[in-house]
Amino acid sequence: MGRNKSAADTLLRQWHMLRAVPRHPRRITVGEIKQSLDAAGFEVSSRTIQRDLMELSDEFPLYSDERERPFGWSWQARAAVFDLPNLSNQEALAFAMLEDYLRPLLPHMVLDELRPHFMAAKKRLAAGGSTRGSTSWLGKVAVVPPTQPLISPKVDTAVQAAVTDALLHDQRLRIKYRKKGEHRALDYVLSPLGLILRGQVTYVVGLIAEYDDVRTFALHRVERAQLLEDAARRPKNFSLEAYLATGALHFGAGDRIQLEAFFNASAAEHLSEAPLSEDQRLTVAEDDRVRVRATVIDTPQLRWWLLAFGDGVEIKAPAQLRRTFTKIAASMAASYVAGETE
Repeated sequence: MGRNKSAADTLLRQWHMLRAVPRHPRRITVGEIKQSLDAAGFEVSSRTIQRDLMELSDEFPLYSDERERPFGWSWQARAAVFDLPNLSNQEALAFAMLEDYLRPLLPHMVLDELRPHFMAAKKRLAAGGSTRGSTSWLGKVAVVPPTQPLISPKVDTAVQAAVTDALLHDQRLRIKYRKKGEHRALDYVLSPLGLILRGQVTYVVGLIAEYDDVRTFALHRVERAQLLEDAARRPKNFSLEAYLATGALHFGAGDRIQLEAFFNASAAEHLSEAPLSEDQRLTVAEDDRVRVRATVIDTPQLRWWLLAFGDGVEIKAPAQLRRTFTKIAASMAASYVAGETE
């Protein structure tokens, strides 16, 4: 049974209509709005809906696309967010942090949808800057990388848009990619499987042409990307989480080793709180150093991490890793000795 045509009913109906209208460039027809209203229990004619839209467009930034029939309605692309209730301090904070930290991983279409919310969040936080509470939270939190800070390489915005769209819709890409150390870019047809942010660098992982081995591409080295109509290939039971667990993004072969090393007390202190692995064992040796045993994936990342401790760590096993560090230490010592004699 239809609702009574009261002033309150008209307000509710028009509010429902405003929520149904998408942001430009998407559009919705009067017929589609009528279907939405019918489903919500508002029984009105298409003529009434058209009249309501015309009246609402006098007060709200609505746009009627009359280039083709049936005409479509949209919110203007840069229209402010209109919603009830308005953004709370906590919601504004969440949007602000989302923009700061997750922007490289979001599809550009999602970013376009969220941009008005980002703007509204900044406005809300700025307006409440003099009050106590979460409005000042952004000045009280920070994300600090555990390694030497680097400037993020520049990624072509058109490339990022094409890649994220391909991932969102499971489509293939034609890319022109320049490998590290190479001057000439090569053409590939890529089935993207995932997007990963590692430090300052964003990587896309996927399959090339009809090959089944998963490969990794630094997004800033993709010079061009074109979205194709073909559906992307995806290995059966592929899991991005399982792929990362192999150590792939640490650029290793994924081989597990039984690491045994002696750390000085200060170097080992954090390992009691943030262990290397689930099976890590710490014991204090006779010389007060800490013996660490753990099953880890052998990667360059592991070696860089161990090297950062300098003489604060001694590798005992596996033997091959110890020999590698012995050579590195000898080479470094020789370089410094030679430098002193120059």
